[in-house]
Amino acid sequence: MILETAWLLPCYGLLGAGLTLPWSLRIVRQTGPRPAVYLNMLMTFLALVHSCWLLTSVWGAPAQQFEFTWFHSLDLTIGCSLEISTISAGASVLIATMSLISQVYGLGSLETDWAIARFCALIGFFEAAITGIAFSDSLFFSYALLEMLTLSTYLLVGFWYAQPLVVTAARDAFWTKRVGDLFLLMAVVALANLTDSLNFSDLKVWANAPETIAYFADHQQFGTLLGLALIAGPLGKCAQFPLHLWLDEAMEGPNPASILRNSVVVGAGAYVLIKFQPVLSLFPVASEVSVILGAITAIGASLVAIAQIDMKRALSHSTSAYLGLVFIAVGMQQSELALGILLSHGLSKSLLFLSSGAVMMTTVTQDLTEMGGIKTRMPATLVAFIVGSLGLVALVPFGGFWTMLRWEETFWNSQPWLVAIALLVNSITAFGLMRLFALVFLGVPQPKTRRTPEVGWQVALPLVSLTIITLLVPILLPSWEFVDIDLDTVDIWGTAVLAASGLLGFGLGAYIYAKPYESGSSVSMPPLVTRRAWKAVQDLLAYDLYVQAIYKYTVVLIVGGGAKVLTWVDRYLVDGSVNFVGFASIFSGESLKYTITGRLQQYVLTIVVGLILIGFAAFYGLK
Repeated sequence: MILETAWLLPCYGLLGAGLTLPWSLRIVRQTGPRPAVYLNMLMTFLALVHSCWLLTSVWGAPAQQFEFTWFHSLDLTIGCSLEISTISAGASVLIATMSLISQVYGLGSLETDWAIARFCALIGFFEAAITGIAFSDSLFFSYALLEMLTLSTYLLVGFWYAQPLVVTAARDAFWTKRVGDLFLLMAVVALANLTDSLNFSDLKVWANAPETIAYFADHQQFGTLLGLALIAGPLGKCAQFPLHLWLDEAMEGPNPASILRNSVVVGAGAYVLIKFQPVLSLFPVASEVSVILGAITAIGASLVAIAQIDMKRALSHSTSAYLGLVFIAVGMQQSELALGILLSHGLSKSLLFLSSGAVMMTTVTQDLTEMGGIKTRMPATLVAFIVGSLGLVALVPFGGFWTMLRWEETFWNSQPWLVAIALLVNSITAFGLMRLFALVFLGVPQPKTRRTPEVGWQVALPLVSLTIITLLVPILLPSWEFVDIDLDTVDIWGTAVLAASGLLGFGLGAYIYAKPYESGSSVSMPPLVTRRAWKAVQDLLAYDLYVQAIYKYTVVLIVGGGAKVLTWVDRYLVDGSVNFVGFASIFSGESLKYTITGRLQQYVLTIVVGLILIGFAAFYGLK
């Protein structure tokens, strides 16, 4: 019976968003916006209880599919298919948990903002779309839900729409995602013409059929284009190169939304990509492109993150880097490994955004050059940041270590260069986190951090709760069968190499950033950044490898130049021709009206003269 109620889980978020509308639209003003927040939190809590109940009911059981007709007209029938499994139910628990944490945190950080009711409504909309993706077994509905995520991202990034920079960031995030969505729509239409069902479970059977394999063996170019179109949608949702710039600009939105966006929202796009994996296995070129783009993003975003002076942007680039590892895992047909990375990274990164948000809320800045010296003033935030950093980097016994250890065991013999990429990303990430730690918590207090207090209970409660959950990840990973943690069979050399890569990053970061601060130096930035020899490298990384400038002088220039040419052709050739015909008609009509006299003799003379002229023209024409 509980399995048949799984379709209600996405409805909690929608209902919560609907209940907040009287306050969001300011129909109700006397009570203030807090009742809207409480109603939305209540619906999210009910979703969490329902998800936990469902998870206990399906634990260890095989996946089950339920389908009901959503639309039927003549020969067209569109069904909505749900897959109920341990993974989907667990994902629903994670989504509800993160949504509830974001709302409680938002109550503390946005309590003086009247638009907090609108914020909760958008969070409910977010929650409904992501939960629907977790359970959806239909490619058609998954695409529709991904479009809901795109719209939600636009609305949440543009939450403070009175600021011009926020409006620009929301617009760029929306259109960047739309590029990937357009290609994904083409792939959905193509698959609809090739198969009888768009359900992921049916597509898996279809992809393994001999006739399907033979068909794409004869149509390799078409198969390659189809595979590239399939990964284009998740490419934009997960902020992967070359559609990665939106996640950086999306940090203009409220920080509680960034907690969801950098954990479960970007994970939703990767989750759909994982469901595509059986179909992508038909197209080797698409799988190779997924691996290559993931590798480029993983290394490039990790390097870009260490040069940012904006705290949120530094963490957001790190998100792109770890999602790049997920793309590599999917391209190498390692779906369980990809899910493990999503879980461990999502919880750790959420905790880092929570702690960084607490710092930004009390210091009223997110500029790293204006921070420092708050390690004794915000102890709970300090512990949360340390736990989140250790959980993200591969250090024993935290969750990130076990997923990276499985990565190493999977690719060491077959693809050792992938192990090198993971070690490099792990080391650079550790370096970047130590840099943030030193710039924020160590050193001499700055003007904005001298009287920094610890956060209130609305922020401290989710902060402590998520810290405990992050510490429990090593227990959750083997329980959900993502990794097999057996201390008797642990690879000692792999453990040592992973630990060494993380310690190397932490040690180098401590030497460059923490040592000057602990020695009593009052400089706001460490020596490495201010040295002229590193200025070019610093600018290269700080400006995202100049990717935005490259787009401006290539894609934007070509598209803009083409648009200007088409505008000129439309204005002066097409419109000019039409306007000339119209003007000629008007001129001839105005001229002929003066020849109307009402005299029959004149009309007969005109006809005779015309016939004579036509006769002469025909006579000389025949000659």
